[in-house]
Amino acid sequence: MRRIQPTTAFVMAALVAVPLSAASDAWARSSSASKEIRAIDTDNDGTIDLKEAQAAGEATFDKLEKDKDSSLTAKELQGRVSKKDLRTADGDHDGTMDKKEYDALVEQRFKAADTDGDGTLDAKELKKPAGRSLLQLLK
Repeated sequence: MRRIQPTTAFVMAALVAVPLSAASDAWARSSSASKEIRAIDTDNDGTIDLKEAQAAGEATFDKLEKDKDSSLTAKELQGRVSKKDLRTADGDHDGTMDKKEYDALVEQRFKAADTDGDGTLDAKELKKPAGRSLLQLLK
């Protein structure tokens, strides 16, 4: 019977563990995207359409807008939008984002995330940077 050296056993274990770890990370990301879809997908078709994204965005806006002045400051946005993106989305240049401006940003990010142009976002699209950027506005 041949004895396996400790270093050989370690290398073999590492070769098995690395792919399993990568698969586990991919599954966690997929599971996370699926969970986020389920939270927003009101028609239960497994995707998010613009109407669903806008409804989720409006709910998030209302949740963040604590002082009831009908706008969100950078502080109220809690890092969901960079200062640069806030300046760009702030159509009236008052340093805040009202619900109409927030909704327009949700729509802009939705369209950027919809890489196949089918009008819906699936888990694969939500895992990409544009999809993750949209999700920041929806939760």
